Amino acid sequence: MTDLSLVDPELRPMLDQWPTLALDADLLATIRAAGSRLPAPPVVPNAVTCERRSVPGPAGAPDVSLLIYTPAGTGPFPCLFHIHGGGYVMGDAASLEFAHRPMAEALGCVIVSVDYRLAPETVFPGAIEDCYAGLAWTFAQATELRVDPARIGVIGESAGGGLAAALALLARDRGTYRLAFQHLTYPMLDDRTCTRDDPNPATGQFIWTPHNNRFGWRALLGRDPGADDVSPYAAAARATDLAGLPPTYIATGALDLFVDEDLDYARRLIRAGVPTELHVYPGGFHGFDIDPNAAVAAQARRDRMDALRRAMVVK
Repeated sequence: MTDLSLVDPELRPMLDQWPTLALDADLLATIRAAGSRLPAPPVVPNAVTCERRSVPGPAGAPDVSLLIYTPAGTGPFPCLFHIHGGGYVMGDAASLEFAHRPMAEALGCVIVSVDYRLAPETVFPGAIEDCYAGLAWTFAQATELRVDPARIGVIGESAGGGLAAALALLARDRGTYRLAFQHLTYPMLDDRTCTRDDPNPATGQFIWTPHNNRFGWRALLGRDPGADDVSPYAAAARATDLAGLPPTYIATGALDLFVDEDLDYARRLIRAGVPTELHVYPGGFHGFDIDPNAAVAAQARRDRMDALRRAMVVK
C-alpha cells in the first residue's frame, strides 16, 4: 500500500504516467529494451550542436562514449560534465537530449555527457573509472572544446549524482583535476540505506523503493550492500574526509528514499568547510522535478538553473 497524503497534489498525476515497479533481471531487460517509461518532451532544435565522441577508456577497458553539446559562440565556455541516472543499471546519455540542448543554450555552457558501463554486467569500479576517463579527456581537450578548464564541474541525478559525488572524491584524491563545483540532484550516495534498522517511513514509497535500491546497489557492488569495506568511490557517503571538495549543490524531495543520506552528506560537507547549498522540496518523490506542470517541480528547475549560473561565474 502507498500513502498519497504527503505527495504534492500537483505531482499525483505523474505517478499514473510513471508507475512504481519492482526491479528484477527480467524487468530490467524489458526497461532497457523499451527505453524510459516516462515520455520525454520533444527535442526542440536550437543553435546548440551535438557530437558523439569515442574516447580512451580505463586501462584494459573499452572506449568511453561521450555526447558533447556546444552552444553558439566562440567561448571559452564553462562546462558541465554530466552523468546520467538510472540506479546504476539503466539509462543513457542520449535520452536527456531534450534537457541538455536547451540547458547548454540557456547557460552558455558546453555539456559533456558520459555513457558509462552499466551494472550488473559491469561492477564497481567500472562505471566510476569510465566517468574518470571521460573527465580526463575533457580536461585534456579543453582547448579543442573551447572550454575554460577553471570552470568544469560535475553534475548528475540519482545514480548519476552518486557517481558525480564519487568522481569529485576521486579527482580530489588522485590530485589530477580541480573541479569548479559538484551539482547533485537527489544523489544515490549510501548503500547502507538498504540495511538501516530504522528506515524513514515517509520515504521511498514511489518510483525508487527500498527493493529497487537494494537491486541497484547489489548490481553495482556485485554483492549485498552494507559491508564494512565498501569503497567511497562506489558510495560517496562512505568517505570519512570531505574536506577539499568543490562547492556543492544538493537538491532532493522530502519523500525521496535518498533524503536522509543526502541531508547527512550536506551536513558533513558543511562541517568540512565545503560551501554547500541544500534544497529539500516538500511533497516531492524521486524524479519529481521532471513533472512539466507542478509548481514545486518548476521551482526545483529554477533553483537548479540559478545555482548553475552562480557556479559557473569566474572566481
